[in-house]
This record gives sequence, structure tokens and C-alpha cells, in this order.
Amino acid sequence: MHLAQPDLVSVVVGDGPLRQRLQRRLPQTHFTGFVDSDQLARHYASADLFVFPSRSETYGNVVLEAMASGLAVIAFDYAAAGEWIVPHHHGLTLPLDASSAFVEHAAQLARSPALYGRLGRAARVRVADCHWSQIAERFLHVLHTAMEHAHDRTTHPAGL
Repeated sequence: MHLAQPDLVSVVVGDGPLRQRLQRRLPQTHFTGFVDSDQLARHYASADLFVFPSRSETYGNVVLEAMASGLAVIAFDYAAAGEWIVPHHHGLTLPLDASSAFVEHAAQLARSPALYGRLGRAARVRVADCHWSQIAERFLHVLHTAMEHAHDRTTHPAGL
């Protein structure tokens, strides 16, 4: 991304077990370490786009937070990104096995302020009505449906 957009300021917010390794690989990137919720909100507010290369997040609340902050998101088509982002409308998603394409698309997006601005505005609208109560209700519905299916399989075994 820095090669594609030399004046890019990249910031990695948060901390984790790969931080030292990433800092060695990305010396031009500013690493914040852990930040509180107020600082996190300021980082979202000052960003132009949100790059989320995780393949291991269980859901990725940060994707929804970035979208709610009006940021275009580039992420793998997985978890929250796969559920909430319509590609080329709210952000960009790529298959889990497309690491090289992910980097190329992130660089292209960094060079396209009009595009990431449009995607960010659409992302904000997409999640504007998303509230924890809705997420909890949806989760409970999925659990209830799974329990019904499990009950049906135990009371009506196949072939009997």
C-alpha cells in the first residue's frame, strides 16, 4: 500500500502476539498498542479506510465499528465482513485463500479516495440500524433453530 500511495499513513490499532513481528516487517507503520474506547473512536474518525486481514476472528466487531464510522472496509469474505459487506457496495471482500489479491486490492483502494469515500458512506448506511439487541435476537433465533433440528434428529432418527 505504501508503494501504491507513498504519502499513506498506516496505523495498526491494538495489540497482540504478532505485534513485534509486524513492527519489524512494517517499519513505516505506526503501532498504537492497546487503546481505550475513546481513543479507538478517534482512530476510526481520523481514518480513510479500514484494512482487516484477519482470518481468525470469530466475528470481527471491528468491521461493524469501522462501517458505522463511515469507513470502506477491505476484509476476507468471512465472519462479520462476509455477512455485512456487499462487495463493491460497502467495501471489498476477498476469498480466504486470496492473500496476494487482498494486498493488490488494498493498494488499489488506497489510491482511490472517491471510491473509498463512496464505499464508506454506503457502509455507514448499511449498519446504521444495527443494534446489539438485534444481534442478540438473531443469535437466539439461530440457537433455537439449531436446538429444534437437534431435537428432531433425536426424536425422529433417519430411516425409522
